[in-house]
Amino acid sequence: MSVPEPAPGPHGSAFSGRVGWGSTPAVVVVDLVRAYTDRDGPFGLPDPDPAVTATRALVDAARAHGHLVVWTVVRYTPGLGDAGLFVRKVPALACFVEDAPGGWGDLTIEPEAGEPVVVKQYASAFFGTSLASTLRAAGVDTVVVAGVSTSGCVRASAMDALNSGFRPQVVRQACADRSPALHEANLADLDAKYADVVDLPDALARL
Repeated sequence: MSVPEPAPGPHGSAFSGRVGWGSTPAVVVVDLVRAYTDRDGPFGLPDPDPAVTATRALVDAARAHGHLVVWTVVRYTPGLGDAGLFVRKVPALACFVEDAPGGWGDLTIEPEAGEPVVVKQYASAFFGTSLASTLRAAGVDTVVVAGVSTSGCVRASAMDALNSGFRPQVVRQACADRSPALHEANLADLDAKYADVVDLPDALARL
């Protein structure tokens, strides 16, 4: 089988391929919870509103055209027995313990009935979860990624989408991070190696 030549791109010939869109996309909203979107949250972002608005538009488009929408949240058992070393590296993750005060793990946008909410303990939406099986059972071949943060759980989830055989499409306007520089740098690197970074109008048209 011949290997296709990479299409011209902004990152040089070594980093310029595109995975493209398949026939059956799903929107995966990664950790868009109050801990990030409330300004006084443990991981409060400086300007989450544009990403929330863009994510809502993606979700509305997916619902209107019969595409699967999947949500992810981080949740730990009381005592952090399932948090491993991650919580030692990022102690603020303790805000996601089941009995923790504040409701920081509550989703910012309400899922509709029947939309899966995948519970995870680590950055990737795929690591140690049922997400890949859920997507494959629904015939999904393209994962449209939105949520927070770009450099953390969005990045890890997009990489593992590729590793799991799905076509990751990261929507630029539907993600956010601690600073614009961090957001843009991670989008550039994702687009170079692990995913297609797309703009919201293109994603909406595809959905």
